Amino acid sequence: MSEQSAALEAAPEETISEQQIADYLADHPDFFSRHLGLLEKLYVPHQSGAAVSLVERQTSVLRDKTRQLNGHLSELIEIARHNDMQFEKTKRMVLSLLDAESLDDIAVAVDESLCQDFHGDNTALLLFSDTELDSNNIRVIRREDAEPVDMLVESNLVSCGQLESPQTQFLFEQDSHRIASAAVVPLVRGQTIGLLAVGSYDPQYFQSSQGTLFLSYVGEVLSSVLHRALSRT
Repeated sequence: MSEQSAALEAAPEETISEQQIADYLADHPDFFSRHLGLLEKLYVPHQSGAAVSLVERQTSVLRDKTRQLNGHLSELIEIARHNDMQFEKTKRMVLSLLDAESLDDIAVAVDESLCQDFHGDNTALLLFSDTELDSNNIRVIRREDAEPVDMLVESNLVSCGQLESPQTQFLFEQDSHRIASAAVVPLVRGQTIGLLAVGSYDPQYFQSSQGTLFLSYVGEVLSSVLHRALSRT
């Protein structure tokens, strides 16, 4: 036996764990660029059982990540495009409301925007007042006569989804039998001064789980515009 072999046999065995190897490679990402010959011997199996080289496997992983990132980027671009369109529609609505000179002008601006730009099928605008108001397109009722929608009024929150039958009948009157889902926006200026209801013939168009940020914003703008118009009457 040679002296070298004897020395090797005499030396205590040192074991290196897989985790130590993994940690080392993580700390030295350029390891294989300095040991290119190892790439020809290393194989990483796919779940299918086929064997590929480490470079091929790494390339495959990078391709998957690239596809995922491209998918996320496409989603973000689509969301940004949708938000941009929503902003333009909202801007047109706000400008129309600001140009309105009467209660009827306000009602027409709301109906045109929500039914044309935002694809609603019907709108109803109610104001609570003990005195008559000069308007043909806005229902004016006393607050105590709005019992069927008390819960919607007192919540001060936007409600979306399928309303109870008495609520739908009260809000949409002769067209109530066609309304399958709706959004109801309380109009608040210190106290609730009315309701804006947007109805759809599609039962899935308004859902209780949907966001209400846009509708809340519309309610705030409309409340302010109506309050200004009422102060002139």
